[in-house]
Amino acid sequence: MTLAEEFKSRNFSIYGQWTGVLCIFLCFALGIANIFHPTFVIAFSIVCLVSAFIIVFIEIPLLLRICPTSAKFDGFIRKFETNYMRAAIYFVLSAIQWISIWPQATSLIVAAIFLLIASIFYALAGFKGQAFQGSKTLGGQGVAQMII
Repeated sequence: MTLAEEFKSRNFSIYGQWTGVLCIFLCFALGIANIFHPTFVIAFSIVCLVSAFIIVFIEIPLLLRICPTSAKFDGFIRKFETNYMRAAIYFVLSAIQWISIWPQATSLIVAAIFLLIASIFYALAGFKGQAFQGSKTLGGQGVAQMII
């Protein structure tokens, strides 16, 4: 299945996964850009950077196979294999970034918006009863097993 066919499938988990990939780049870039603020925003920047690394392992399952990680970390990441659990983690990460407006309005709001969009896509997939479908491009659907 090509990328275009994946998007035409109308499976919201595919949309959520690709929005999550966008969130990886946004969280990393905005976390670095806001880490030099003189206010309490630094804490939210660090959380945003950590979020980027967590999302990398959630959205790109191939990395769990090729990166040396602990069994405890692998177990934590594997908790987010369903649409509802992914919606929950994205909602929590989004809520944390929405709280970052409290000390000072910064560009971290963009990360909050896109994390919320990813959460909505995964929640819609769950509500519609769509099975989680990982993108082949990102290492889903048997690509990770082909490496072994």
